[in-house]
Amino acid sequence: MGITRSAISRRSLLAAGAAGAAALAAPALAGCGSPSSADGPVELRVFWWGDDTRATLTDKVLDLYTKRHPRVTFKKQWQGYDGYYDKLATNVAGSSAPDLFQIDEDGLSDFASRHATLDLTSMTGSRINVAKFAGSIGKTGTVEGRRVAIPAAENTAALIWDRTVADKYGAGDLKVGMSWDDFVAWAAKITHASGGTVYGTADPSGYFQVLEIWLRQRGKDTYRGSKLGFTADDLTEWWQFWVDAHGKGATPPADLTHVTNSGDISKDLISTGKGATALEWSNQLAAQAGLTKHTLGITTYPGDTGAAWARASMFWAVFRGTPHAQQCADVIDFLVNDADAGKILGTERGLAVNTAVRAAVKPTLDAAGKQTLDFETRMAGSFGDPPQTPPKGHTELRKTVLITEAENVMYGRKKPAQAAKDFIDQATSILAG
Repeated sequence: MGITRSAISRRSLLAAGAAGAAALAAPALAGCGSPSSADGPVELRVFWWGDDTRATLTDKVLDLYTKRHPRVTFKKQWQGYDGYYDKLATNVAGSSAPDLFQIDEDGLSDFASRHATLDLTSMTGSRINVAKFAGSIGKTGTVEGRRVAIPAAENTAALIWDRTVADKYGAGDLKVGMSWDDFVAWAAKITHASGGTVYGTADPSGYFQVLEIWLRQRGKDTYRGSKLGFTADDLTEWWQFWVDAHGKGATPPADLTHVTNSGDISKDLISTGKGATALEWSNQLAAQAGLTKHTLGITTYPGDTGAAWARASMFWAVFRGTPHAQQCADVIDFLVNDADAGKILGTERGLAVNTAVRAAVKPTLDAAGKQTLDFETRMAGSFGDPPQTPPKGHTELRKTVLITEAENVMYGRKKPAQAAKDFIDQATSILAG
């Protein structure tokens, strides 16, 4: 869940691939920047999604780069996540493609497969230092063996919970590694003790990241190459578990879950005072804390903690047709490896990927930031390897198909087994296309 998201338009991406073919065909631009641009003034277009806070911090950090490198300036553009990838595809197809842009796992394979992203393999280690990246985070950002993006920040799966509510209704603390059954019992206790005014947990049966953890705990993958790594039986078991959890009183009615499925953190159960937990990513603790006066805690998802991993919350990618490839690489290196840059950015996008920067930033963090850093530091030893980069079609499956079929189950329109079969059929078609 988290920031509101929308599916990437296949039509927009196909248009980008066709209309941008001429710009992307020039191999001289793919490997290095123009020699003259290194000596003269350079303006780099930078595009990202986020809110006003992210915009302010990104402005400040890019201004710092210009202060140190006066010949490099930036044309900055940002917007909310909704429609971001459609706008990026349109820009790539036209004459206004950003040189440097923010991307996440939703768009990574889609844009890389259409050769909109520069292969950074040759510049990784030379112009972009990844030697001090934390754990396995340096393995992320590759598609079909090509380094197409550099992780901008790190987060991990996190169960954020309302201590104030839990104390009020005598539920006690959530424990690292507690079973899913124990979590449901904890949640149901809050619902019943509150007389149904507060629900113990959202129904996460349509949340892709929660399903992914649950599958990894069972030795399954969400994807194997361009195909699903799980079966209809796995999905049936998943949805039946949450049907049973609802029957025990742990989760809210379908109408309330439908609202939380929008992905808007301001509408989730903790933010609206209607629930005690949010199954999120760790960097969202700060935003969550800003939306309530209650005291919040952070812990792992239920089950085996080794199913979690150090996740790139988002990446920086370079447009393959940029004439300023080397300058873009230098900017990325600055954003991820410079301590002063890290202090400006804080944990808004997630923890710094460079461990030395992370240590330098810690004293400057607010309470929520320190809580997030301490949590990830504590859990890092149990992290598993990251999953593969999701294939093309992932966003449609995550944002549309999974949520639609999960809600069909919640509303009683389909039994779990039928919804699971329908999901697998649709997913197979989308991934093959």
